[in-house]
Amino acid sequence: MTSYEKLLRENKSWAEAQIQIDPEFFSRLSEIQTPEFLWIGCSDSRVPADKITGTQPGEIFVHRNIANMVVHTDINLLSVLEYAVDVLKVKHIIVCGHYGCGGIRAAMGNHSLGIINKWLRNIKDIYRIHKDEIENEITEENKTNKLVELNVKEQVMNLAKTSIIQKAWKHQNGPQLHGWVYGLNDGIIKPVCEMEPGSAIDPLYVYDNL
Repeated sequence: MTSYEKLLRENKSWAEAQIQIDPEFFSRLSEIQTPEFLWIGCSDSRVPADKITGTQPGEIFVHRNIANMVVHTDINLLSVLEYAVDVLKVKHIIVCGHYGCGGIRAAMGNHSLGIINKWLRNIKDIYRIHKDEIENEITEENKTNKLVELNVKEQVMNLAKTSIIQKAWKHQNGPQLHGWVYGLNDGIIKPVCEMEPGSAIDPLYVYDNL
């Protein structure tokens, strides 16, 4: 049996188990989704949103990319964000990074990685701005993990800079923004920042015609 065939077999086993537990599970799930959360996480296979939060299908709307970035030119991310906020009316948006992130480590180095260089450039800018703070850390691991936390905070702020979030804050009084970091070594999520609806940001990024 090939590795992909094993995935199909496990899928059937999982579906059968769900029906045994709750015969109406799939018919109910197929009719509507009303998640309370949008999760913007890293593509790393070790950080599955549902597993580490103990949630079920339908409870979290998920977007993942390398190093959990919120980039203002990323139409994919912005489309997910707009749908989650305007249609699904999520109450919380979580940006979740993880310690030991390979994307963060790569952004701290000088090795050319091809097209990914353009993506990592966004993290390099954060590193440059906070370089003194990061370099105060003693070990390379601590330096990487400090940038992981700073990156999460920056991405939460990037959310607040979008017209999508500002419009929702003005008309819906939500959603609340959260920045978390997941520990691969212990499985624990550490909150590192939070923004309530209407939180102040640099006036340069505030839209006045929403």
